[in-house]
Amino acid sequence: MTMTRTPGILPRILDYSARADPYPLYAELRRTPVALQEDGSYVISTYRELTALLHDPHLSSDIRNLAHPLPGAGREDNPAFLNLDPPEHDRMRRMAMRHFGPPHTPGLVDGMRPDMTAVVNGLIDGLQGRKQIDVVDDFAYPFPVTVICHLLGVPREDEPRFHQWVEALVDAIDYNPAVDPPERLQKGMQARAELRQYLGGLVEERHSRPGDDILSKLATDDGPDGRMTDEQIISTANLLLIAGHETTVNLITNGVLTLLRHPQMLQRLRNEPGLIIRLVEELLRYEPPVHIIPWRAAYSDITIADTTIPKGSQIMLMLASGSRDPDRFHDPDRFDPDRQDNQHLGFGSGIHLCFGGPLARLEAQIAITEFVRRVDNPRLVADPPPYRRSPILRGPLHLLVEQG
Repeated sequence: MTMTRTPGILPRILDYSARADPYPLYAELRRTPVALQEDGSYVISTYRELTALLHDPHLSSDIRNLAHPLPGAGREDNPAFLNLDPPEHDRMRRMAMRHFGPPHTPGLVDGMRPDMTAVVNGLIDGLQGRKQIDVVDDFAYPFPVTVICHLLGVPREDEPRFHQWVEALVDAIDYNPAVDPPERLQKGMQARAELRQYLGGLVEERHSRPGDDILSKLATDDGPDGRMTDEQIISTANLLLIAGHETTVNLITNGVLTLLRHPQMLQRLRNEPGLIIRLVEELLRYEPPVHIIPWRAAYSDITIADTTIPKGSQIMLMLASGSRDPDRFHDPDRFDPDRQDNQHLGFGSGIHLCFGGPLARLEAQIAITEFVRRVDNPRLVADPPPYRRSPILRGPLHLLVEQG
């Protein structure tokens, strides 16, 4: 394989006009697995090259290893572990995982199943008698927000405050100084500061009045790796709060949309509830909530697909393109929950494999199962629906559905 400059495709993918269906553009991009951009960055779009890089120790998640800093990205003294490299990444991730999943708390996620089912059914109860519903505002958003607030120990009544902060942060993820107003970046930076200040107040409270939530455990528990500093706890909580609901909202909404576009599959799920496990895995491949890892850095020169990426280069990983790569998946543009060997990139791969994947899977399984079981004759009002602005965290802004 060879690498050539392909300046035209990526801007078209990032442009809002492609949001409803970026997949034909991904197919075009895959003709050049390693594509050098005008700004000197590299875009990786094929499954084999993506998985190789995601497992390559020469690929850095630390912004300090970029030769040219990203626009508006200042140096953080305490970045979340997602933006760190080993060994510090591994230590921080272990400290967080002690309170979230195996091996220390193996039953945490599955133990929440009854409560999560009750939350979902409570939301569906509230939809009864309404001719039209918005799957995002009425269902897919409030459910994971309720769950992550409960897990972290963030008061649910504070949701309107952090909702605004998170929206501004997500809006600034793909800030481009060439075309975007500086206000977008300023709003994002201000939101980051305010959210961190808010979380800092919660951490301070937990030192004196710990509860049974993850914030309390991070603030008071000494494990084999010691205890996080307050700044590290804030960074971790910030990551879990944002990732813990933003991506799951997209996964659930994309799932409902996909089933409404495939009514025979919706009926099959109604008849075979056990299909949901494979169905969610196929959703993570076919319509994933995270499409792009916008940057990684080359620690040193990296050779991939006969191309040498120089040290310090910015690398963009097109995960959703890899999950539709015909060299890896048979008939990749077909939604097929019976698909075997479905090693999708919906949760990434390698050491940064999504920390909250088990929770997101279960949330999607419960939400989609109950929606299909209980919502009577749902029909799309508009297809495609309006999409959120971000090409990175891709999902409908609203999904209007008629029922009954």
